[in-house]
Amino acid sequence: QVQLQESGGGSVQAGGSLRLSCEASEYTYSSSNCRGWFRQAPGKERDPVATIWTSGRSEYYIPSLKGRFTISQDNSKKMLSLQMNSLEPDDTASYYCAAGVSRSGGCQIIYWGQGTQVTVSS
Repeated sequence: QVQLQESGGGSVQAGGSLRLSCEASEYTYSSSNCRGWFRQAPGKERDPVATIWTSGRSEYYIPSLKGRFTISQDNSKKMLSLQMNSLEPDDTASYYCAAGVSRSGGCQIIYWGQGTQVTVSS
């Protein structure tokens, strides 16, 4: 059964923190070797935030997030997390957990979660 379930979204004031979690089913986790977070603001495209491979290698895609967001995983619990600190109003978006397989140096996404809303007020 393919399943990715996000949790941890909510509303926070600028400068605050949130931690997103994503629990994967056994099938989803075992059939993927890279997982990541994407976000989509209203009226905008869905953009990659960060990816982490089973090996532990991680990659971040948005320069403004550097040092503020940290992706991590617990392979034993099939759990993916995104720690978000010093949140800014521009971080407001729906955040999606995803899983996929390595391809051409990147992560080809196969599975998507339903998304969790993060709202940052000024």
